[in-house]
Amino acid sequence: MTAVGPRAREGGAREPAAKVPEGYDPHAFAPFAVTVDLAVFTVRDGALHALLIRRGQDPYAGAWALPGGFVLPRESAELAARRELAEETGLADDVVATLHLEQLRTYSEPDRDPRMRVVSVAYTALVPDLPEPRGGGDAAHAEWVPFGACGRLAFDHADILADAHERVGAKLEYSCLATSFCPPEFTLGELQQVYETVWGTALDRPNFRRKVLATPGFVEQVAGASRLTGGRGKPAALYRAGPATALHPPLMRPEGRQT
Repeated sequence: MTAVGPRAREGGAREPAAKVPEGYDPHAFAPFAVTVDLAVFTVRDGALHALLIRRGQDPYAGAWALPGGFVLPRESAELAARRELAEETGLADDVVATLHLEQLRTYSEPDRDPRMRVVSVAYTALVPDLPEPRGGGDAAHAEWVPFGACGRLAFDHADILADAHERVGAKLEYSCLATSFCPPEFTLGELQQVYETVWGTALDRPNFRRKVLATPGFVEQVAGASRLTGGRGKPAALYRAGPATALHPPLMRPEGRQT
């Protein structure tokens, strides 16, 4: 006979069934809502852009904000994040389903939303080659906005966006993500431009080149291939992404740290 009920543990022991405590009153606590907010970045025309929506209703009607919305009673925060991203930006479901969303942090200041107590689970992503968005749901309009021009945002979304920018900047220190924003075959100058775009700072070219080439599996040179890059110098060697996914040692940002 097949066992039913709580899942059996190794050795035949079973997990105890969860029971609601006798006399427990769920209405004894003040209700609050859970939302998701998404800080999604991409590199377009050599500049870092953030995905923003124009709010179509109060509070903050007409203001720029991050895509997001309320978590429904029977869905997880991540499922809500993907649903809201598709609804508010018009990005295709298959595009949204393949995005790697990284949970950023939880924002829970009591007065962050004028409607009621709202706790937000924020997600972030840095993704290449995303299509043009369009408004939908509660969003009157959606647009890729240059990061430096995002300005004031609704709610505490400017803080979320700043925290997310710091997170994706750190991700470039430890991962090979930057090669995803280059052509299949690229120069080290093009790779350096991705780092400078996301980090918002100029890098020393010889030092950057030395560190990239000294990192095992980061890039691989394309034998016999080169590209003219302007000026009177010789053509630059071409590279492709290597097999590594993490950088050892990390490629640190120059501000106050190892360069």
